[in-house]
Amino acid sequence: QVRLVESGGGLVRPGDSLTLSCKAYGITFDQYALTWYRQAPDKARQYVATIGRTGSHSSVDDAVEGRFGVSRDNAKDTFYLHMNHLKPDDTGVYMCYAGGNGENYWGQGTRVTVAS
Repeated sequence: QVRLVESGGGLVRPGDSLTLSCKAYGITFDQYALTWYRQAPDKARQYVATIGRTGSHSSVDDAVEGRFGVSRDNAKDTFYLHMNHLKPDDTGVYMCYAGGNGENYWGQGTRVTVAS
């Protein structure tokens, strides 16, 4: 059974850092590009960052440029979202997505709340 399981969310203060993880089960991990999305309360889902199959190419949305980074460890079937200088606008549910081989999968999400 294919599953993507996010972890690492929580309540943090503005300016703090947090790293989210997404572990994949049931897929050939290195065949998939991986993406993080987020959804703030009462807002549409928003693209955050993506990384290619080997990890050599990645990009982030302009809204988090310079603060967020993405990485993957193919040996652990896990990829990460490194978040620095967090702002209240970064609050939301963060979800991972795996796409490749004509297939796509979503995780359930992990909640991040940035508040003082």
